Formats: sequence, C-alpha cells, structure tokens
Amino acid sequence: MTRSRVALLCALGIDNFGSGLFLPLALVYVTQVVGVPLAMAGTAVTLGTVGGLVVPPLAGRLVDRVGPRVVVIGAQLLQAAGAGAYLLADGAGTVVVAAVLLATGQQLFYSSLFVLIADVAGDVPKDRPFAEVGMVRAACFGLGGLVAGALLTWLGSTGYRIALFLDVVTFFAAASILASFVHLTRPRRQHGERSAKVLRDRPYLALILFSGLFGLSLDFFLIGTPVFVIDRLHGPAWLPGAILALLTVLTSVGGTLALRLTARLTRITAMRAGSALFAAWCLVSLGVLLVPSGWRVAYLLVSTLVFAAGDLVFGPRSGALAEAAAPPVARGRYLAAYQYAFTVAQVLAPAVVALFSVADWLPWVLVGTCAGLAVAGLGTLGHRLPAGAVAPGQS
Repeated sequence: MTRSRVALLCALGIDNFGSGLFLPLALVYVTQVVGVPLAMAGTAVTLGTVGGLVVPPLAGRLVDRVGPRVVVIGAQLLQAAGAGAYLLADGAGTVVVAAVLLATGQQLFYSSLFVLIADVAGDVPKDRPFAEVGMVRAACFGLGGLVAGALLTWLGSTGYRIALFLDVVTFFAAASILASFVHLTRPRRQHGERSAKVLRDRPYLALILFSGLFGLSLDFFLIGTPVFVIDRLHGPAWLPGAILALLTVLTSVGGTLALRLTARLTRITAMRAGSALFAAWCLVSLGVLLVPSGWRVAYLLVSTLVFAAGDLVFGPRSGALAEAAAPPVARGRYLAAYQYAFTVAQVLAPAVVALFSVADWLPWVLVGTCAGLAVAGLGTLGHRLPAGAVAPGQS
C-alpha cells in the first residue's frame, strides 16, 4: 500500500501543479488571448461551472460500481480535454464548451478523489491521509502559480498558451501514474447498498449544509481578497498575490501539525473551531477599514494567519468525518454528495463578492455570519452522526 500511497501523492501533486499553471489565469486567458469581452467571458466560464453541478450524483454511483481509481483517471482525461479545448478556443461558443468539459472533469474528480484517498490509506482513520494530500496539493498548486507568473513575465501572451499546454500534459501524466502504480483491491458489494440513500439521511444532509456555510469562506477568500484589496482599499497590486502565497506556504507545511495540536478534539469540535476562526477572520479583516493606510499591508498579512489556522483545523477533519459517517456500501454516493457543500459555495461566492459594490462591510458580515451559523449548526450534529465518525481521528 505504501507504493500506491506515494504514487497517489505524486499524481495529485502533478495534477495540482498543472491547475496552478492555468486555473487562476482562465478568465484572463479568455479575454487576453481568445479575445472574448470580459462580461461574455465571465458568463461563459460561469455556465461551465453551473453545468458541472449535475455530475456528483452520477459520479457517486459510478464510484460505487467500478471503484474510485477508474473514475479519477477518467476525470483527469476529461479535464485534459477541457484544457485542450481552451487551447483551441476562438470565440465565446468554444469557450463555453471548454468550460463545461473542464468543470465536468473537475466535479467528477472531486466526487471520486476522497474515496480513492481513503481506499489507498487502508483501514486507518483518514485525518492524516487527507491532511498529507492537502499539503502536497497546496504546495504544488502554489508552485504552478509561480511558474505561470514567470512564463507571463518572460514570454508575455505566449506564456498563456505554454502554461495551458503544460496543464494538458500534467493531466495525462497524473492519469498515467494512477493507472500504472496505484492498485486497489475492489471490495465485495455488500447487502443493503440500494437502501443507503443520502437524501433520506438527514444528519448527513445537515453536515453537507453546515460544511457549505464554512466552504463559502474558502471561495470568498480566493476571489474576494483581490477585489477588496485593490478595488476597495486601493492597495498595492502585489498584495493579493502575497496573501495567497502566504496561505499556500502555511497550508503546505502545517497540515500534520494542526492535526497534532487538535488531537484531543472530536472531529465535530475541530470543525467548529475552524468555523469560529473563519468568523474571526471576517471580523478582523473588516477591522482593516479602521487601520491607518500605512499599516494595512502588514495588518492584512497577519489576518491571513487567522484564515490559514481555520483552514488547517477544519479541512482534514471535515473530509475524515464525511468519509467515516458514510455507509461503506454507498461511500461513493455520500462523498460525491458532500462535494455539493463546496461546489454550491463556489457558485455563490462571486455574487457575495459583488456585494462590495453595495457596501465594503456587507460581504464580510454575510460570510462571517455563515461561519457563525456553521459553528452553531455543527454543535447540534455530534449526537446524530455515528459515534465512531465523530470521535477524535488520527493525529
């Protein structure tokens, strides 16, 4: 199993390196290289994201039938097709096709990835395997972003196409590694598989809902920080990149440390602590409006530490709880459904960021309130989920 675990980490690292090369630049690529107007480009990419929402239920059933490795490999190839379609795009219509392919592949990937990680880890608590994967993926995504920045600096618009081509190559490389070096023993189908239905499992649905309230903070950070810093605070153009780089460093090295520091906490308690830290981050970030302009750069960098702490505490525990609370006979469907917590947040986040046009404080209050509701809601779930799933996991 050690060989498969190393191969999986290598494949996911390569995958996220490629994602770091292109995903942050997707909208800029469509406008600067393809030549689609910004409003139309944003609509096209959004349509692709929304189109991917139909994938998780289908992906979950497929994982339960054929196993997660086959589905993840298929997702890699589908994402390669989407990135390749971007490379060939010449107008809004082809951009929509590329966006749909890429979004569908991404949803298929995330709907099957965590079952694959769990199966490769074996019969152990999944907190540490999820944390290790998160660290590798964060580090490689950040490295991809740095390489993309270097390509654009040295090669200008040609750098976009090179970054996109390399993204396609990384998808094929990751799929090849998974196909060649990750080997799993298919479990026997168990009785009662058809009776395990997510829509009838109210505690699990509540877990998805409260995790989604937390997930909104993640996407708001990624797309809202540049808008707040540059458009509302009129800060330096390099600051959003510095904030993201700081987060990347912290999450790429701090995952296992966060597990050790929270080893005595139940998974629910750790998730509540992470949500509370996100609510605190919103409050602290809102406070920058009261800080003299000369101190705002340092203030925002320090506030990122609060966000990073929340992400490190919540992330691995949430995935481990979702996996442990799912019936073994229907893990694929349950974990695919769990991805809706983050997919819906991804769709809603741009609308929340747009509220900056109404008032500088409004998005922060909304996101902070959602994080606070997650703290309260998760507190009601501890006795409704399986005791073994809620108990402290691997540190």
